[in-house]
Amino acid sequence: MPNVVIDTGERGTFISNVLPDLELNHHGQCFPLYWYEKDDGSTMQLLPAEGEKVVRDAWGNRYVRHDAITDDTLQVFRDAYPSAFARRAKGSGGPQIGKEDIFWYVYGILHSPEYRSRFAANLQRELPRIPLVEDFEGFCIAGHELGQLHLDYETVEPWPNLEVRGVLPGMDPGRVEKLAWAKRRNLETGKLEKDFTKLIYNKQVTVSGIPESVQDYVVNGRSPLDWMIDRYQVKTDKNTGIVNDPNEYSDDPRYILDLIGRLVTVSVRTNEIVAQLPPLKEIAKPASWPIIWSLAN
Repeated sequence: MPNVVIDTGERGTFISNVLPDLELNHHGQCFPLYWYEKDDGSTMQLLPAEGEKVVRDAWGNRYVRHDAITDDTLQVFRDAYPSAFARRAKGSGGPQIGKEDIFWYVYGILHSPEYRSRFAANLQRELPRIPLVEDFEGFCIAGHELGQLHLDYETVEPWPNLEVRGVLPGMDPGRVEKLAWAKRRNLETGKLEKDFTKLIYNKQVTVSGIPESVQDYVVNGRSPLDWMIDRYQVKTDKNTGIVNDPNEYSDDPRYILDLIGRLVTVSVRTNEIVAQLPPLKEIAKPASWPIIWSLAN
């Protein structure tokens, strides 16, 4: 279950099912699906209230999980969209909007180019304002698809049209020292430039057939493959002598090679989903809209 959505106007939108580090929190805004309160034996009740859940950490400490999306927020959305999921089966959540639906709706909204353009100034200096738009279901479904794609990036199917040279399917491609884009000559300028359709894995292996649209999906200023090129290289820290070796990230010798294909799938599919997001056509606020929310605006 996802824990945190992080958004800033500068870095983009992230989702994580683990706690993000302090550096990421410092530069972003975090919106959890749940928050946890430690039971110190005096302030917590023996049984959790409705919607809460008791969990324990690795040391046996007891925590009560609370919904971060409030009951007031849930009521506003249910009043605004009384028939958003009129045809949804009970096994898939039923016709009424739930708190998780709101979470995915927000994740979809935060990926909307129209939203990011319209609220660009606000995103730089305050909490994101989430509008009530006409197609709640469309944004909710898109947000859920994006969330699952981004959380499960290590297990999605690799992009099927890649051409891997230098190693047979299923075989060990060998070590990675430093990934790099191939080079090609610009016919107009005569200069060499990066070829975003071909990645050099090592001296023997190359990956080509990468769609150039992969570069259009940007996370914190870079495409996922650019991040991989930066991080998946053997480095030795000058101060400590500690070696960071991506070849040790997994027992699977093809992990890095297959991850390239998976990140291509994530990038291409993300671009497709974002391109199909509904327009940001706002609707009237319901009577249950809290007065304090209006004062905040």
